[in-house]
Amino acid sequence: MKPKTIVAFHAHPDDEALLTSGTMAKAAAAGHRVVLALATDGGMGLAAAAYTHDPRGLGSLRLAEAQASADALGVAKIEWLGYADSGSGPVLEPNPVGQVRFARARLEEAAERLAAILRTEQADVLLTYDRNGGYGHRDHVRVHEVGRRAAEIARTPRVLEATVPRDLLVQALRWVSRVYRFPPDFDITSFEQAYSATDEITHRIDVSKQLKAKRASMRAHASQSSGDGGDRTLAAFLRLPGPLYTLAFRREWFRDPMHPAGAPIATDILEGLP
Repeated sequence: MKPKTIVAFHAHPDDEALLTSGTMAKAAAAGHRVVLALATDGGMGLAAAAYTHDPRGLGSLRLAEAQASADALGVAKIEWLGYADSGSGPVLEPNPVGQVRFARARLEEAAERLAAILRTEQADVLLTYDRNGGYGHRDHVRVHEVGRRAAEIARTPRVLEATVPRDLLVQALRWVSRVYRFPPDFDITSFEQAYSATDEITHRIDVSKQLKAKRASMRAHASQSSGDGGDRTLAAFLRLPGPLYTLAFRREWFRDPMHPAGAPIATDILEGLP
């Protein structure tokens, strides 16, 4: 197969590590060009004081972590759309000086920024998010909206929405809660309407041979592994023993809105491309 170009569009640094890093590493190892596009710098992420007081600023630090993650995955290039993190709190904070929070970005303007990358790269595949924005973060929902529109503008041949089968996710979280104490504000039931239903999944990618790269990608995002209140979810994932880590992360899932109804689940994101 002639080498293809895959653009993985994510809301914040570290999102790629959790959702698509195995698929990205697999494509890169097969000789395809992989580009990571980030909507925001992640500057509103929860992090310990040691990171928030970094003189570079948390956003710059997190972009540097994204580069380390990209290096571990074999990503050829990182592009940042220039937007500020919108945060996950109940109130959307004012725009920083000289920037716009991604949730406030005008759809056409943001889509044109991403479409310019898709055109320049002559992207064959765009990886984006499902309509729920995964677990519903405002920036993740905006990634879905902007990604869909940008692919229309750039006429990108294939759009795959990174997701997780929600019933499998809830089952796994309930099992993990028996051996790991989640933070008090962590609500498992909130995931019952998150991501996608199992029957919506069109692509199931085996990334078991890329788990070393996936773990390295997660590890690169050190600022997101802990907060002043203790370890965060990313740190808990990194502490999983090898067999449990493999069980949890050996597959990645996508939804193709154009996948023919009733067609079997695909195992290759490039399957069927000319």
